[in-house]
Amino acid sequence: MTPRTAAPPAASAAVHRRPTPRRAPAARPASPFGFFEASVVRTARLGPSLVRITFGGERLGRLAGGGRDQSFSLFLPQPGQSEPVVPVGLGDGWFAAWRAMDPEVRAVMRSYTVAAQRPKAGEVDVDFVLHGDTGPATRWARRARPGDRVRLLGPVTPENKSVGFRPPAGTDRVLLAADETALPAVAGILAWLPAGVRVRAWVEVPRAGDVRPLPTAADAEVTWLVREDFRRHGAVVDAVRGAALPGETWGGAYAWLAGEAAAVRALRRHLVSERGLERGRVAFSGYWRLGASEEDLRTEALAGAA
Repeated sequence: MTPRTAAPPAASAAVHRRPTPRRAPAARPASPFGFFEASVVRTARLGPSLVRITFGGERLGRLAGGGRDQSFSLFLPQPGQSEPVVPVGLGDGWFAAWRAMDPEVRAVMRSYTVAAQRPKAGEVDVDFVLHGDTGPATRWARRARPGDRVRLLGPVTPENKSVGFRPPAGTDRVLLAADETALPAVAGILAWLPAGVRVRAWVEVPRAGDVRPLPTAADAEVTWLVREDFRRHGAVVDAVRGAALPGETWGGAYAWLAGEAAAVRALRRHLVSERGLERGRVAFSGYWRLGASEEDLRTEALAGAA
């Protein structure tokens, strides 16, 4: 078959058209998160179960934490490595590339709260819970020394999805319940709350020496629950269940719950079913789960999303 071709137009009918300009591809919105190289500047014990590690870096001044319970991802080197192995320069594709790497080679990734930051000095403080040599992050924190290199993936804008404490406008009563893993977040929330807000907070910690001041302008009553046992958890659940709260319900309040996943779920059920809080006014996050690593939880979350 002879291919069909268009006949050229007659000279008298020729039309000269301007070429249609091609539209430039839409620019991708800038990510609210970025990678930051950092190293240990100093360490300080906050109590028998907690150590504060200060990280410094040339670009860390750009990490724009939103305060409250601002979280970020921390990448730690594997034993024998001088720095964490993280695939960067891939945009949003870094996570898939990281998961595809050999688990014995890729950096250990953990989620932490920004305990404090000093942008002008390029420093960020992170509080680690020390509970024996039960996990790679704890082992690393116990041995951390100035100069040890890490990498952070954190916000470059204060308004980002990694801030979970977001009380609705007009909230004047707040309930906080947490264990030691969420103590930095509780401290950040209390520091952020203004005067005039009434707060009831319960914080469960392993040792009496872990109790510390939590400065706030709010009208706050903080109850410390000391376990004196690393293996027992959940004292915060019984404490909240047995608490006498003002009024028959806290229906107009805002609650924030964080810590061991089973305890957080039990607290949420209690507050919604028995205290009358609206589901939308209860923010909750399982920071960890008894018997599971963070890798286990991340794998389960990905499977659920799929």
